[in-house]
Amino acid sequence: MRTFTTLDDVAAAAGSDIGTSEWLAVDQARIDSFADATLDHQWIHVDVEQAGAGPFGTTIAHGFLTLSLLPHFASQVFRLETPGARLNYGLEKVRFPHPVPVDSRLRSHVRFGEVRDLPQGKQLIVEHTVEIEGRDKPACVAQHVVLLLA
Repeated sequence: MRTFTTLDDVAAAAGSDIGTSEWLAVDQARIDSFADATLDHQWIHVDVEQAGAGPFGTTIAHGFLTLSLLPHFASQVFRLETPGARLNYGLEKVRFPHPVPVDSRLRSHVRFGEVRDLPQGKQLIVEHTVEIEGRDKPACVAQHVVLLLA
């Protein structure tokens, strides 16, 4: 776990690998809960029987479920204890290269990308590559934009 206490520390880490999270299991209960929370009950995610006969032979996690796990993964890898507010500003270049079959395990490799100066602080790009255990292609590749206000 890396802890960053100043904006200069964050800027100095730009372009570097920060670490890798622990594995997290994505079971049918998690998929069903996400479907309930988002009102997205597409059969490929929640109908075990129909999905079993579908293109992947099983249910798969929602892409947005995988994306929603980024804050969890990040919290296992680094902490921002910089002065001022830390705000989620959005996402850039999100892709889902490989579906996540039910009962897969995921983890994220975290890297700090560009750190931009702003009049009120810094903008940090946190790059996530979410790996599926035993698969060559990642489940998700995304750039999370965080504002660090002084």
